[in-house]
Amino acid sequence: MLRFLIPLLALLITSAGFAEGTDPKTAIARVLSAVGGEDKLLKIFRIGEIFHFGDKPEPPEGKTRSTRESVLEMPDGWWLKGAERGDEPAKYDVWAWTLGILVDPASKVEVAPDFTDEGVDCFGLKVSGSITPAMTLFFDKQTSLLKRIDWRSDYYRFSDWKEHDGVKYASRTILFKIKDDKPWFFHEITSIERLTALPEGLKRP
Repeated sequence: MLRFLIPLLALLITSAGFAEGTDPKTAIARVLSAVGGEDKLLKIFRIGEIFHFGDKPEPPEGKTRSTRESVLEMPDGWWLKGAERGDEPAKYDVWAWTLGILVDPASKVEVAPDFTDEGVDCFGLKVSGSITPAMTLFFDKQTSLLKRIDWRSDYYRFSDWKEHDGVKYASRTILFKIKDDKPWFFHEITSIERLTALPEGLKRP
């Protein structure tokens, strides 16, 4: 009988979320494990991207989606065509979805209230210290994978999970304006490559 109860208890713990006052380290360990472990987090990597601005999943008639290739070094390096992007808030969105923000020594992480997004029950982690203003990340209670980020005047929804070199990542992101709950940017990662160092010629300003 016990051998049937143990898996059931594990399932209940996984789907229960975190009560107020729960040690955030427990939640962090859970989400890191879900993507492959802390040692597998993306730190320096190259991505192929396709994206468009607008409020529909497809660009307006007569328009095409834009493509580009980026090289990133977390937490704040992003190069396009060899040029570093400088003061670009999107760097911190990327740092967040890689989950590197959760393990940075400067980050103060607190358990946020549970939240339901698109019918998905989520538990939340609020991060401050390493980022201003504070950012809240919401994770699917069933899978412990990132579902949504609320930051500044936007929120980000993540989907279409894939795996590269032992780490899971969300290949699709949609950005919404919090004030009117409307999408304004659609993004897809079409390729990804973990790097051991920045390619030759790429330097920080």
